[in-house]
Amino acid sequence: MKLLPHLAALLTVVSLNFSPAFAQHSDAIRLNQVGFYTAAPKVAVIAAEAGGTFEVKEAKSGKTVLKGKLGEVRTSQHSGKHTRLADFSKLQKPGAYVIEIAGLGKSAVFSIGDRVHRSVAEAALKGYYYQRASIELPEKYAGKWARPAGHPDEKVLIHASAVSDRRPENTVISSPRGWYDAGDYNKYIVNSGITMGTLLSLYEDYPLYFEDFNTNIPESNNGVPDLLDEIVWNLRWMLTMQDPADGGVYHKLTNPRFDGMIMPDAAKNPRYVVQKGTAATLDFVAVMAQASRVFKNFDNKFPGLADSCITSAVKGWQWAEKHPAVLYNQEAMNKEFDPDVVTGAYGDRSVKDEWIWAASEMYAAAGKPEYIKNIDLELQQPMTLPTWSQVKTLGYYTLLRFAEALKLPSEQFDALRKNVLSYADNLLTNLEAQPYHTVMGKMAQDYAWGSSSVAANQGIALLYAYRLSKDQKYLHAALGNLDYLLGRNVTGYCFLTGFGAKRVMHPHHRLSIADGIVDPLPGLLSGGPNPGQQDKCAGYPNKFADESFTDNDCSYASNEIAINWNAPMVYLAAAMEATMK
Repeated sequence: MKLLPHLAALLTVVSLNFSPAFAQHSDAIRLNQVGFYTAAPKVAVIAAEAGGTFEVKEAKSGKTVLKGKLGEVRTSQHSGKHTRLADFSKLQKPGAYVIEIAGLGKSAVFSIGDRVHRSVAEAALKGYYYQRASIELPEKYAGKWARPAGHPDEKVLIHASAVSDRRPENTVISSPRGWYDAGDYNKYIVNSGITMGTLLSLYEDYPLYFEDFNTNIPESNNGVPDLLDEIVWNLRWMLTMQDPADGGVYHKLTNPRFDGMIMPDAAKNPRYVVQKGTAATLDFVAVMAQASRVFKNFDNKFPGLADSCITSAVKGWQWAEKHPAVLYNQEAMNKEFDPDVVTGAYGDRSVKDEWIWAASEMYAAAGKPEYIKNIDLELQQPMTLPTWSQVKTLGYYTLLRFAEALKLPSEQFDALRKNVLSYADNLLTNLEAQPYHTVMGKMAQDYAWGSSSVAANQGIALLYAYRLSKDQKYLHAALGNLDYLLGRNVTGYCFLTGFGAKRVMHPHHRLSIADGIVDPLPGLLSGGPNPGQQDKCAGYPNKFADESFTDNDCSYASNEIAINWNAPMVYLAAAMEATMK
């Protein structure tokens, strides 16, 4: 494959990060270990007592190109520890650099350039290829992580909880493809919902950016953006999870228990689809409605796919209208049916948000306002970040995206706009006092399970605020959260595998543990600090919210990967590239 000029340049950036010569750096100098845009803010955080000045030097020659003064002392609200900022935004010459501080040493090497996060965006999307089920990954595409196919999922059983008139218990169905959900090998509709919604939104928001976005997957160069090719792999699996008789959608496809730390081709346990539920069905409806909009423009490449999606969405909507609040309760299901299922529950306490998302997507797909006419959009409430269990904001983003085409009433548009901007303004409050100069981590609750995805989703919200207002303060804050994910954080880790001088090497991820290869699969976002420390894994440095992370494969609470965490990482990195271009 011919290397495009930008890709060749980015491989140079990645090689800098991989070079052991640059591994010796001061852990007290925390910054984005990948790089900075030429015309954007550039900040490092000094997490140690230091003199009042810093220098930026060329990585190769050691020549000083900028001298500056450290900022005032800032104090962490979580630990009471002190930091100071080194702002080197004035430096706009492309190249590879280090920051040096007397008594502390040098930072990790970083780059300054115009497309500096392209490799990050491509790797984060390629992470999904490595998560594919039911297919061999040959060396041509997977490199040293090549592996045989696992989980063909052509003989999946109907669990006793999922029976219907035409599908009695233990009926065999075919449900191949899809992505492994996280560190395990199961496939969950609810978590696929937010993942697919985020990735499809990325395409709808920045379609032109993906015309030359090549991730070296088997479908590359087929006339379809690689982002959409990857989405199709999971979309076709999702379509198999709908009962054709009634339109309801199975909650998940799973083993009764998690597989051990083995490779997919060694996993032979029976697999089931379990109980239909309203959350799964509405998430499915939302994804199918959105996919129908996107893939109608590729009907020559995927004949009939868009039609199949909207037909399935309508059938799912009709099932949900008849079953408006069937909640998945795994504990109750296990008391009634065998075998017991003890894999990820993804159980929800309310489906109000799923109704909002599904209704918004159906409205945007069909152009029929009656879909949202009887839905309370909850616009009087503060906006919440999207999570697998709270998806209404995905609906808000879609209504804003298509406000003009749908001729959305002005009062509705104004309320949606205010909702997003108020949320973004709240993130920005007191930013100048934050110890790492990021909106991420201002509140202790930011450090939830999968806190890295909180940072990425905050970045997405800020980008929507920027698009609505054109105010660069939102753009710069979104970029600050990308800096956080790539190293400007209390742990000093770059949370995306395969990147950074201080990188995650031991994620809780069966594929990375069982393959016998030292390097984990690249392009996967580690969960990040989680003070809950539910795994009781050894290695956590302390209980401070922002430091509760350990790069240890037993740490499913802080160091697992998940498809719903990678999606906002792909969005943030790619959208930032598209915007800064």
